[in-house]
Amino acid sequence: MGILDWPGKSASISGSKPHPAAYHMLDVAAVFERLIEPFGVNNRLRDALVLLSALHDLGKISDSFRCMLEERAPQRFRHWQLTEVLLYEFDPFLAGHLGGTPWVRQLLYASVSGHHGRPSKLDLGGLGYPGRRPRDYRLALAAIGSAQADAATTLSRFCELWPDASLDEVTEDHAVTLSWWLSGICTAADWVGSNTSWFQPKAEITSLEEYLDGTRRVAIDAVCGAGLSGALTKNERLFDFALRPMQTACADVPMIEGPMLAVIEDETGAGKTEAALLLAQRMLLAGKGRGMFVALPTMATADAMFRRAADVVGKLFGEDASLTLAHGRAGLSVAFRDIVNSTARSEDDATCSDWLAESRRRALLADVGVGTIDQALLSVLPVKFQALRHFGLSSKILIVDEVHELGEPYIGAELEALLRMHRAVGGSAILLTATLPMKQRARLLSIYGGLSDSPAYPALTVAGGVARTDLPQATGPKGAVQVVRLANQDDAVAILAERAGRGSACVWVRNAVDDAISAVELLRSSGIEARLLHARFALSDRKQIEAEILARVGKAGVDRSGFVLVGTQVLEASLDLDFDVMVSDLAPMAALVQRAGRLWRHMDVRPGAARPVPAPILHVLSPDPGEVTSDRWLQSVLDRGAYVYPVADQWRTAKVLFDAGRIEAPSGLRTLIEAVHGEETIPAPDVLSDAESVAEGKGAAARGHAAQNIVELAAGYRMGGQANDDAIYPTRLGEEQRVLVLARWEDGRLFPWAVDMFEGWALSEVSARRSRLDALPLPDQSAPEIMAITRDWPDWKRAEQRLCPVAEDGHICAGLRYDERLGLILGEIATKVGI
Repeated sequence: MGILDWPGKSASISGSKPHPAAYHMLDVAAVFERLIEPFGVNNRLRDALVLLSALHDLGKISDSFRCMLEERAPQRFRHWQLTEVLLYEFDPFLAGHLGGTPWVRQLLYASVSGHHGRPSKLDLGGLGYPGRRPRDYRLALAAIGSAQADAATTLSRFCELWPDASLDEVTEDHAVTLSWWLSGICTAADWVGSNTSWFQPKAEITSLEEYLDGTRRVAIDAVCGAGLSGALTKNERLFDFALRPMQTACADVPMIEGPMLAVIEDETGAGKTEAALLLAQRMLLAGKGRGMFVALPTMATADAMFRRAADVVGKLFGEDASLTLAHGRAGLSVAFRDIVNSTARSEDDATCSDWLAESRRRALLADVGVGTIDQALLSVLPVKFQALRHFGLSSKILIVDEVHELGEPYIGAELEALLRMHRAVGGSAILLTATLPMKQRARLLSIYGGLSDSPAYPALTVAGGVARTDLPQATGPKGAVQVVRLANQDDAVAILAERAGRGSACVWVRNAVDDAISAVELLRSSGIEARLLHARFALSDRKQIEAEILARVGKAGVDRSGFVLVGTQVLEASLDLDFDVMVSDLAPMAALVQRAGRLWRHMDVRPGAARPVPAPILHVLSPDPGEVTSDRWLQSVLDRGAYVYPVADQWRTAKVLFDAGRIEAPSGLRTLIEAVHGEETIPAPDVLSDAESVAEGKGAAARGHAAQNIVELAAGYRMGGQANDDAIYPTRLGEEQRVLVLARWEDGRLFPWAVDMFEGWALSEVSARRSRLDALPLPDQSAPEIMAITRDWPDWKRAEQRLCPVAEDGHICAGLRYDERLGLILGEIATKVGI
């Protein structure tokens, strides 16, 4: 047999000759050459990495793999595991050709062989292993069998194709960092190189040299068709409006050498996003990246940012720049689908290839990605294809918006690990925040070798570079926001009723969904037709409610007069809303500042003189911080919302905020934030000390949990990489959620709750705490009418989700109802509210 007689995969047409494994390996190497070209790797190292990528499927040249294809015989060892064994076996030859230390080669062998999303965990003993090889090694060689000689010939012939390849300049520390990145780029190259739309099986036999020349030409079109060819940054004006102070600072701040981290701190509504884009453009022009990924805290914020990004991508980059949306519900975004399904009408229109749109794992490979922070954090957790995400981010300017939302200990530790990994491969980042505590800012800056203890606010801080702290402190046109305490819910209802009656657009922000539902019922019983928005609506209903709210109280909203909304934390950052009057449950200072940012927001559109009330006032529903007799202090006013945040932080917020009597932005924000979230906070009453100790213990445990979950970068890809499920290693801690798929009856059959909509079943999903749902007698999933729908679901979905028919009166089961105006209603409240 010859080296071209070993198949790379089954023949596409029965009786035809399959594509040889050697040809497929060269297909991938040709794609790899295109992908690595913009990174500026020196020629000899580049050739070494291309050669290793070509050898990624050497294990397909094996008796085991051939039997699997031809006889469907089970494999004890996967072909990619056999690749690593063969590279070990032929290491004496590779050492002579590539050089480098045994440890460097061992790390990189594991990277290219682990291109299916995880490294091999076979016991191979290491390249320097003395004596008899371990059992896994010997059994793997037996599985390769008679193919070993042809595998050796293939390797030798491939080395001739890249004669100058060398690993001599790679230090062992560099190899550790490189091992994570190399596996990711090899995965991307393999995915493109395996696509038969571009790389069709070849029946004729040509020399390896001739085949490589031809497939290199194909690779140019394939990489372009996949949306991975890269787009050049334009040096042109991004915005046609007069720049605000922070935006001007970002347009002028000096660049530094090497990877760069910038922290933008400014009040809500100050134009931080535009400032970040201006700075990102300059960083791209300075060669600090070849694209961007904008990470946001929620899917709703990501969707909103995607719509904004689509308008600016064409101004930032050259023609055909690719733009993707990266989160679990990206396919439900109309804006994203429009880009995927259409072609660019001009050079200012963003595009997205079908190949990129097929998987959110690929989304980080696009020129510009917008998504949830979770998609970026998966690059530092031991999950499948973690290294692919890392590679995708490595060439990007990473922009993290609302970074203060990531201050919780678990996700905060993940963010720090993400920045460390990003910097290690030369990546640069921009962090945006309105309420970041100085201690958290210091930790983030230190990752890039920066330091700042300046309390100035607003501020633009470049780690290891210039800090702009001379930005204007003057309060904006809405003036200071007055703060008034409300002692009970009746006071809240009275305020909203009176202000709505005078034509004000009003909002009540609650800490818990059940409390929000109760508040709407209370308002409606008082004759106030309030709208409701929280996270427990079916996706279809939530999208419709959000569209209505934006139409009424968005920047361009109309028919605002007397509109009343009750919502939860989804209002803090997800929608660009503008209210005349606000009531809020007591929450930690950072959250209240964010909420207050939705009060008198768009003063250019609605100046003070046009508002129905004379001044912006934040009414806070809270007990008196001067009368604390037990750790149940907050429960005297709030119900479930009293348990959402640490009570000591709540008390400090109440004490500081009510003493100040106002929120003055931007000049007063730093003092308010540091008083509650900083290093030196005011002491809480003794009766809250036990509760505070418990909260501190939970925080320490969460950081410890994160430390255990985050991949160990110093161990390299083989030892540190894994292939676990995302649910086992979540990006966020919190109560586990259960997804319900709602259905409605029609002519004796079940149909999606979302009527006549694209992806109706997906839009019919709603989530709630698993512990609460699993305590209820949910519908029997073995019922014939339910199984008629779920039998086509994948196993994981049948195990995790529950199809729930909804009766005409909203009943699902005892203790569970659904209503399109109120959402999912659980427990006692389900029997109290009128539906």
